Amino acid sequence: MSATRTTKSGADSLGYDMHKAVAFLHAADPRLAAVIDLAGPCTLAPDPLHDLFSYLVRSIIFQQLNGTAARTIHHRFLDLWPYDGHPTPEHILEADADFLRTAGISGNKAKALHSLADHMVRGVVPTVEQAHQLPDDELVKLLTDVRGIGPWTVHMLLMFRLGRPDVLPTGDFGVCAGYARTYGLDKPPTPTELKKATEHWKPFRTVASWYMWRAVDLPKERAAELR
Repeated sequence: MSATRTTKSGADSLGYDMHKAVAFLHAADPRLAAVIDLAGPCTLAPDPLHDLFSYLVRSIIFQQLNGTAARTIHHRFLDLWPYDGHPTPEHILEADADFLRTAGISGNKAKALHSLADHMVRGVVPTVEQAHQLPDDELVKLLTDVRGIGPWTVHMLLMFRLGRPDVLPTGDFGVCAGYARTYGLDKPPTPTELKKATEHWKPFRTVASWYMWRAVDLPKERAAELR
């Protein structure tokens, strides 16, 4: 997860009061308060999600690739259907692995895209409207049933597109590294350790996680102020 993942648009999609969240966290945790003071205001502002299918397609394609390579392959993938806009689930189900490979899609990602398309056609993956009505844990359960989509991908969806306030991406390296830096640990916590140690961040763990990414970004001389 990039520690620079913020946007100025889509502020209305936040399902919570950012000022209230930051004030709550500042009062709840002195170590986190120090990061907040050093990093400044939280600029997290999710982009509204218009199409869950295209978002998840893009997420699968971008996995384990640097940004430039991922964008190139994603554009080539979209160009496979130049007159149809974004491919539908039916388009992808009709496309075999060899066809997808011409855009640079690996065999494993082709299987993941077919799994996603199949789940969409069968109505297993919710619409955007339905997603907004479902609790976080249910969305994680539904979407991780799709091959190639793990909890981290769903956590990013919840935080950056659906504007959920209490998401803790325990499998995110940046969040774990930021926690270790903030609390002076020799090594990052395990997912279980992180979840247990941050109970007091509820119900605003999304914002606290954002500040953990900021903690990683702090220059060494400023990070020393956390000790």
